[in-house]
Amino acid sequence: MVFTISGMRESRDARQQRTGVRELPRPRPPVRPGVRRRLHAGVCTTVGDYTGRCGWAVVPGARVARGGGPCSCGDPGCPAPGAHPLPFADEIPAGAPAAYAAEAWTRVPGAAVLLPAGRSFDVIEVAAEPGRRALVRLERMGLRLGPVLETPAGRAQFFVAPGAAAELPHLLYRMGWDDADLDLRCLGPGEHVTAPPSDLGGLGPVRWLREPPPEGAPHAPEARLLLGTLAYVCHRDRSPV
Repeated sequence: MVFTISGMRESRDARQQRTGVRELPRPRPPVRPGVRRRLHAGVCTTVGDYTGRCGWAVVPGARVARGGGPCSCGDPGCPAPGAHPLPFADEIPAGAPAAYAAEAWTRVPGAAVLLPAGRSFDVIEVAAEPGRRALVRLERMGLRLGPVLETPAGRAQFFVAPGAAAELPHLLYRMGWDDADLDLRCLGPGEHVTAPPSDLGGLGPVRWLREPPPEGAPHAPEARLLLGTLAYVCHRDRSPV
């Protein structure tokens, strides 16, 4: 006897009509241990690249399962599930050799990769859509830009020189944007960004809109060089059409 795909589909449809019960899709098989090991090895390599080549410190962060759930920090009342450093894990310092960083990361399997702002860089954060438009404008202007992240929460994060968070109010005042209603903020000392290949708060993976260069340390431009364009696109995005 020969079974065809169409025959199997007709059989399922007939059972559904007869019973009135829709068949649920079969659950996906669990990730095999070998695949899990390769994924973890890839994260270890990335962490080593961040510390050794990029010159960034890396902080092990909490995680949340896709779709939500308890924070891996173990606090049932966690105010920022899956989006904060793990208090019991050690930071891997900037400049740590790739092999050392990768070995250290094996001690925190499953942790999210967090980068501390306020040291090698600060971050100007805007909504993702105007952020993408601003990135195109800035590249056309020929500016030497730094890395840019996009989060699953709909935010674009531009890496700029440290000190931008403290200077932001003054810079906006000088450029005439201090009284504008802008969806723009700056992350500095004491704050972190989640870096690929990690998820953010169970919402999905963070990705690079503009990756760090394949060789050498990433450039972090002065905030004043980007801020005018970022403020303009944010203001235009909020202005009524």
